[in-house]
Amino acid sequence: MGAVNARETSVVILGGGPGGYEAALVAAHLGAKVTVVDRDGLGGAAVLTDCVPSKALISTADFKSQFETAADLGVHLEDPEGDEVSESVAEVVAVNRRILALAAAQSRDIGQRLDADGVRVLRGLGRLVSPTLVRAELVDGGVEEISADVVLLATGATPRVMATAQPDGERILTWQQIYDLKELPEKLVVVGSGVTGAELAQAYLGLGSQVTLVSSRDRVLPGEDADAATVIEDVFRKRGMEVLNRSRMAAVERTDTGVLVRLEDGREVEGTHALLAVGSVPQTAGIGLEEVGVQLKPSGHISVDRVSRTAVRGIYAAGDCTGVLPLASVAAMQGRIAMAHALGDAVHPLNLRAVSANIFTDPEIATVGYSQKDVDEGLVDAEALMLPLATNPRAKMQGITDGFVKLFARKGIGTVVGGVIVAPRASELIYPVTLAVQHALTVDQLAGTFTVYPSLSGSVAEAARQMHAPQ
Repeated sequence: MGAVNARETSVVILGGGPGGYEAALVAAHLGAKVTVVDRDGLGGAAVLTDCVPSKALISTADFKSQFETAADLGVHLEDPEGDEVSESVAEVVAVNRRILALAAAQSRDIGQRLDADGVRVLRGLGRLVSPTLVRAELVDGGVEEISADVVLLATGATPRVMATAQPDGERILTWQQIYDLKELPEKLVVVGSGVTGAELAQAYLGLGSQVTLVSSRDRVLPGEDADAATVIEDVFRKRGMEVLNRSRMAAVERTDTGVLVRLEDGREVEGTHALLAVGSVPQTAGIGLEEVGVQLKPSGHISVDRVSRTAVRGIYAAGDCTGVLPLASVAAMQGRIAMAHALGDAVHPLNLRAVSANIFTDPEIATVGYSQKDVDEGLVDAEALMLPLATNPRAKMQGITDGFVKLFARKGIGTVVGGVIVAPRASELIYPVTLAVQHALTVDQLAGTFTVYPSLSGSVAEAARQMHAPQ
């Protein structure tokens, strides 16, 4: 936008998810007058119905599994009468109550932070009247029009619904509806083996449901590292999940006793409940975007550049409504970058090669930078090394048998360009690899940094040591 006086700038943000509220905090810090128009609750789907709740559910299942695997470590649990405990039971109502309370508390914390920083929050739906005027239709029935020097669109996405599989919130569910369940699904059919489907399938398996995972592809997690996806699918099957590969859903319908999932090849899968995890669609319709010139992709996502600009001067976009990368961390970064650019602060364009991501299965899959597919297709001249965690002493102590560390480094110079970690808490272990990718460190620099002994992070350094090229 050129030089601006931030203290005279009105910023209006549509949506209070990670892209919206993080942008609001940056804009307020830079001195702008900030208004957030939010309908669904601060934190958005990430906090209220998606990321925070689902990871809390997964953590609950992980905690329960610790009791069930304690015997493998020589620990036998007993009740107060001295009888051995052979099974733990998940009370889904209590579990969901805690999860929703946690999400609500996180939303309140966000609201308090925005209020403390002087951000005004309007509860309602925001629509663009022009590039510089937003109409807020408030939930209490009122209407307010707000002049804007800068507009940020952070309206998010919603679960994709298919005509042949209509959710009813009781037996046929989207991932946003599972927290209303009054009983643990006895036989859960999960349709979709992407990140959301895989995570929730394993969560309910860990909580005690019989789970069938319907995957239209050759393997689960088809967009992830093939070695990592193979480990996870093997773990799924080993723990009792039925995985149906190359099985595309045709329809889901209610029956007298539950649900029936019909596959395109004529097979039928019965269950008590069905969870639909077949993608999401951006919430960009009906809010005046096309009327003011904001360009949308055929998918309905908003087209943006690396500093979050749309095709209209002064209008930016961040988060799942852009389709750049459906991660809360990316949404937040897009929002921060947008405000820095709009308000004349120092700005670094979005660098997707330095984004670390995690899949919260058990074990987790964490990735950053270039992938094995990129290497195989010649997008980067790099070599790969994979080190199984089974040889790590800390892994032996903790009974970890599945997982690995994989690093990618440029041939000849050894610069770390990517990595994959499959391990418990891989989301924590990926950080040193992300630092290496972000700052172009070499495998020798990574290997030459002290690690605690014994530790799982020691395998990151060991993998780097094995990639050393003698001079």
